[in-house]
Amino acid sequence: MKFNALFFISLCLLASSGSYAAEKTVIRLGVQASGTVDWEVAAIQDNPQTDFQLEIQRVANAEAGKIALQSGAVDMIVSDWIWVSSLRATGSDFTFYPYSDTSGALVVAENSPIHSIKDLNGKRLGIAGGELDKNWLLLQALAKQKQLDLNASVEKVFGAPPLISEQIKQNRVDAALTYWHFAAKLEAQGYRQIIDGRDILKGLGIQENVPSLGYVFKESWAMSRKQAINSFFKAGKQAKNQLCTSDAAWQKIIPLTKTDDLPTQTKLRQRYCEGNIEHWGQEQQQAAGRIYTMLHTLSNKQLTGHSDTLQPGTFWSAE
Repeated sequence: MKFNALFFISLCLLASSGSYAAEKTVIRLGVQASGTVDWEVAAIQDNPQTDFQLEIQRVANAEAGKIALQSGAVDMIVSDWIWVSSLRATGSDFTFYPYSDTSGALVVAENSPIHSIKDLNGKRLGIAGGELDKNWLLLQALAKQKQLDLNASVEKVFGAPPLISEQIKQNRVDAALTYWHFAAKLEAQGYRQIIDGRDILKGLGIQENVPSLGYVFKESWAMSRKQAINSFFKAGKQAKNQLCTSDAAWQKIIPLTKTDDLPTQTKLRQRYCEGNIEHWGQEQQQAAGRIYTMLHTLSNKQLTGHSDTLQPGTFWSAE
């Protein structure tokens, strides 16, 4: 009889445990195979979680991720807050939580005569992305402060980041304005950084470090899952800290960097860790509003949409 009672209790505990596991909030995260989000996700999954369960869904590129999010195929992607604000202006309830404040950079060959933005005058400039690339727009604004019309004074070559990297390696362009991890790979090969996105903003009077990328998701979806969502963000921060402070943790994700070159791995880790979010509060969010206003004017509304100001609710409140 005693044995039967114990057996019954054990079955109840197992059922309870199974029920608890089943109640974990599933977060369907859209991830680009070549993106650094993969590094963080791998570190998160290396540690058991209690409040959420990650379901990774691969997307081909940033645009595919946006389509997957808007169609409901995934719950969350990494994107930028300007896009979020433009969606909110049309009635959508997407919101943003910071992931990284690492930004792109302007790089040149080590022996290049280019040492400042003014030296770009008359040169061939490779630009990752298109004419509405944020760093390109902001670099033009900074050059204007130095009495240089950058758009008119350089020969522009637009293209995807890998193409721009090849262009500068083959001396087809004199400088490259490109995404941070491509810039880091070039630096590891001896190329020299002139200025990065943060310093461009500082030159324009924005002293706060404002995250350029973050997790984007529906506010209505997150409101009923606050505990799990906040646990995920906390786990992400812990994972990034671990990758930046523990060589053992970093070694595990080295295959995801897709390079066997130690200097490149080292530079990628350095730049990745420089993007760690130290402060995210009212000051940074107000600074984002000022950046938005600049980009709204610089892009003639093409980047931001017709809203003159950053939309309320663009940034997720974790409280």
